[in-house]
Amino acid sequence: MKKTVWTFGLISGAILSAMMLLTMPFADRIGFDRMEIIGYTTMVLSFLLVFFGIRSYRDNVAGGTVGFGRALAVGALIVLVASLCYVATWELIASRLAPDFLARYQAHEIEQVRASGATPAEVQQKLAELQRFAKLYRNPAINAAMTLLEPLPVGLVMALVSAGILSRRRRSTEEGLAAAVA
Repeated sequence: MKKTVWTFGLISGAILSAMMLLTMPFADRIGFDRMEIIGYTTMVLSFLLVFFGIRSYRDNVAGGTVGFGRALAVGALIVLVASLCYVATWELIASRLAPDFLARYQAHEIEQVRASGATPAEVQQKLAELQRFAKLYRNPAINAAMTLLEPLPVGLVMALVSAGILSRRRRSTEEGLAAAVA
Protein backbone atom coordinates (compact mmCIF):
# COMPACT_ATOMS: atom_id res chain seq x y z
CA MET A 1 0.00 0.00 0.00
CA LYS A 2 2.86 2.38 0.82
CA LYS A 3 4.29 2.33 -2.69
CA THR A 4 0.89 3.01 -4.28
CA VAL A 5 0.10 5.85 -1.86
CA TRP A 6 3.49 7.51 -2.28
CA THR A 7 3.58 7.11 -6.05
CA PHE A 8 0.11 8.46 -6.77
CA GLY A 9 0.22 10.99 -3.93
CA LEU A 10 3.48 12.50 -5.13
CA ILE A 11 2.35 12.62 -8.76
CA SER A 12 -0.89 14.33 -7.72
CA GLY A 13 1.05 16.69 -5.44
CA ALA A 14 3.49 17.49 -8.24
CA ILE A 15 0.60 18.48 -10.50
CA LEU A 16 -0.89 20.70 -7.78
CA SER A 17 2.49 22.27 -7.02
CA ALA A 18 3.48 22.79 -10.64
CA MET A 19 0.21 24.48 -11.50
CA MET A 20 0.50 26.76 -8.47
CA LEU A 21 4.06 27.68 -9.36
CA LEU A 22 3.10 28.33 -12.99
CA THR A 23 0.08 30.52 -12.24
CA MET A 24 1.19 32.52 -9.19
CA PRO A 25 3.47 34.91 -11.13
CA PHE A 26 0.46 35.88 -13.22
CA ALA A 27 -2.07 36.25 -10.38
CA ASP A 28 -2.54 39.98 -10.95
CA ARG A 29 -3.06 39.55 -14.70
CA ILE A 30 -5.29 36.50 -14.40
CA GLY A 31 -7.27 37.95 -11.53
CA PHE A 32 -7.87 36.49 -8.09
CA ASP A 33 -11.35 35.21 -8.94
CA ARG A 34 -10.11 33.33 -12.00
CA MET A 35 -7.11 32.06 -10.04
CA GLU A 36 -9.53 30.44 -7.61
CA ILE A 37 -11.36 28.72 -10.47
CA ILE A 38 -8.07 27.57 -12.01
CA GLY A 39 -6.87 26.34 -8.62
CA TYR A 40 -9.92 24.25 -7.79
CA THR A 41 -10.13 22.89 -11.35
CA THR A 42 -6.51 21.81 -11.03
CA MET A 43 -7.30 20.16 -7.72
CA VAL A 44 -10.13 18.12 -9.23
CA LEU A 45 -7.96 17.06 -12.17
CA SER A 46 -5.03 16.26 -9.90
CA PHE A 47 -7.21 14.21 -7.58
CA LEU A 48 -8.30 12.01 -10.47
CA LEU A 49 -5.09 10.20 -9.59
CA VAL A 50 -6.86 9.05 -6.43
CA PHE A 51 -9.13 6.93 -8.64
CA PHE A 52 -6.18 5.47 -10.51
CA GLY A 53 -4.25 4.90 -7.28
CA ILE A 54 -7.11 2.96 -5.70
CA ARG A 55 -7.56 0.96 -8.90
CA SER A 56 -3.84 0.20 -9.01
CA TYR A 57 -3.93 -0.92 -5.39
CA ARG A 58 -6.98 -3.12 -6.02
CA ASP A 59 -5.59 -4.72 -9.16
CA ASN A 60 -1.88 -5.02 -8.32
CA VAL A 61 -1.71 -5.37 -4.54
CA ALA A 62 -5.07 -6.62 -3.28
CA GLY A 63 -5.58 -9.36 -5.86
CA GLY A 64 -8.46 -7.70 -7.69
CA THR A 65 -10.72 -7.09 -4.70
CA VAL A 66 -10.80 -4.30 -2.18
CA GLY A 67 -13.43 -3.32 0.37
CA PHE A 68 -14.80 0.18 0.64
CA GLY A 69 -12.90 0.93 3.85
CA ARG A 70 -9.51 -0.08 2.48
CA ALA A 71 -10.18 1.74 -0.81
CA LEU A 72 -11.14 4.86 1.13
CA ALA A 73 -8.01 4.59 3.28
CA VAL A 74 -5.77 4.31 0.21
CA GLY A 75 -7.54 7.26 -1.43
CA ALA A 76 -7.42 9.40 1.71
CA LEU A 77 -3.69 8.74 2.13
CA ILE A 78 -3.05 9.70 -1.49
CA VAL A 79 -5.01 12.90 -0.89
CA LEU A 80 -3.02 13.60 2.28
CA VAL A 81 0.34 13.22 0.50
CA ALA A 82 -0.80 15.44 -2.39
CA SER A 83 -2.24 18.04 0.00
CA LEU A 84 1.00 18.17 1.99
CA CYS A 85 2.87 18.83 -1.26
CA TYR A 86 0.39 21.66 -1.91
CA VAL A 87 1.01 23.13 1.55
CA ALA A 88 4.80 22.90 1.18
CA THR A 89 4.63 24.66 -2.18
CA TRP A 90 2.40 27.39 -0.80
CA GLU A 91 4.73 27.95 2.16
CA LEU A 92 7.63 28.35 -0.29
CA ILE A 93 5.64 30.80 -2.41
CA ALA A 94 4.34 32.81 0.54
CA SER A 95 7.70 33.10 2.27
CA ARG A 96 10.15 33.36 -0.64
CA LEU A 97 8.63 33.84 -4.08
CA ALA A 98 5.67 36.15 -3.39
CA PRO A 99 5.90 37.52 0.16
CA ASP A 100 3.65 40.44 -0.87
CA PHE A 101 0.79 38.13 -1.92
CA LEU A 102 -1.29 38.78 1.20
CA ALA A 103 -1.09 42.55 0.75
CA ARG A 104 -2.10 42.23 -2.92
CA TYR A 105 -4.99 39.96 -1.99
CA GLN A 106 -6.17 42.37 0.71
CA ALA A 107 -6.08 45.27 -1.77
CA HIS A 108 -8.12 43.20 -4.21
CA GLU A 109 -10.73 42.35 -1.56
CA ILE A 110 -11.07 45.99 -0.46
CA GLU A 111 -11.47 47.07 -4.09
CA GLN A 112 -14.20 44.44 -4.54
CA VAL A 113 -16.05 45.77 -1.50
CA ARG A 114 -15.76 49.35 -2.73
CA ALA A 115 -16.88 48.38 -6.25
CA SER A 116 -19.97 46.71 -4.79
CA GLY A 117 -21.13 50.10 -3.50
CA ALA A 118 -20.43 49.44 0.17
CA THR A 119 -20.60 52.24 2.67
CA PRO A 120 -17.37 53.54 4.25
CA ALA A 121 -18.32 51.73 7.47
CA GLU A 122 -18.66 48.43 5.58
CA VAL A 123 -15.29 49.02 3.91
CA GLN A 124 -13.72 49.64 7.33
CA GLN A 125 -15.36 46.49 8.70
CA LYS A 126 -13.93 44.44 5.82
CA LEU A 127 -10.51 46.03 6.32
CA ALA A 128 -10.57 45.12 10.03
CA GLU A 129 -11.56 41.55 9.13
CA LEU A 130 -8.70 41.30 6.64
CA GLN A 131 -6.23 42.63 9.21
CA ARG A 132 -7.36 40.00 11.75
CA PHE A 133 -6.92 37.35 9.05
CA ALA A 134 -3.43 38.67 8.20
CA LYS A 135 -2.41 38.49 11.86
CA LEU A 136 -3.50 34.84 12.03
CA TYR A 137 -1.90 34.12 8.67
CA ARG A 138 1.54 35.22 9.91
CA ASN A 139 1.61 32.20 12.24
CA PRO A 140 3.16 29.40 10.12
CA ALA A 141 1.12 26.65 11.81
CA ILE A 142 -2.18 28.44 11.22
CA ASN A 143 -1.08 29.35 7.70
CA ALA A 144 -0.29 25.70 6.94
CA ALA A 145 -3.56 24.48 8.50
CA MET A 146 -5.64 26.96 6.50
CA THR A 147 -3.76 26.05 3.33
CA LEU A 148 -4.34 22.35 3.98
CA LEU A 149 -8.08 23.03 4.17
CA GLU A 150 -8.13 24.15 0.53
CA PRO A 151 -7.39 20.85 -1.26
CA LEU A 152 -8.35 18.40 1.48
CA PRO A 153 -12.17 18.52 1.14
CA VAL A 154 -11.96 18.27 -2.66
CA GLY A 155 -9.62 15.29 -2.41
CA LEU A 156 -11.69 13.52 0.24
CA VAL A 157 -14.79 13.78 -1.95
CA MET A 158 -12.78 12.27 -4.80
CA ALA A 159 -11.59 9.49 -2.45
CA LEU A 160 -15.15 8.72 -1.31
CA VAL A 161 -16.49 8.59 -4.86
CA SER A 162 -13.54 6.54 -6.11
CA ALA A 163 -13.78 4.09 -3.19
CA GLY A 164 -17.47 3.64 -3.88
CA ILE A 165 -16.88 2.95 -7.57
CA LEU A 166 -13.83 0.71 -7.18
CA SER A 167 -14.57 -1.33 -4.08
CA ARG A 168 -15.30 -4.98 -4.72
CA ARG A 169 -16.08 -7.51 -2.08
CA ARG A 170 -14.55 -10.93 -2.51
CA ARG A 171 -17.95 -12.58 -2.07
CA SER A 172 -19.55 -10.61 -4.91
CA THR A 173 -16.63 -11.49 -7.18
CA GLU A 174 -16.99 -15.19 -6.36
CA GLU A 175 -20.75 -15.02 -6.95
CA GLY A 176 -20.12 -13.38 -10.31
CA LEU A 177 -17.70 -16.13 -11.27
CA ALA A 178 -20.15 -18.84 -10.18
CA ALA A 179 -22.92 -17.23 -12.24
CA ALA A 180 -20.61 -17.00 -15.28
CA VAL A 181 -19.67 -20.67 -15.02
CA ALA A 182 -23.28 -21.87 -14.61
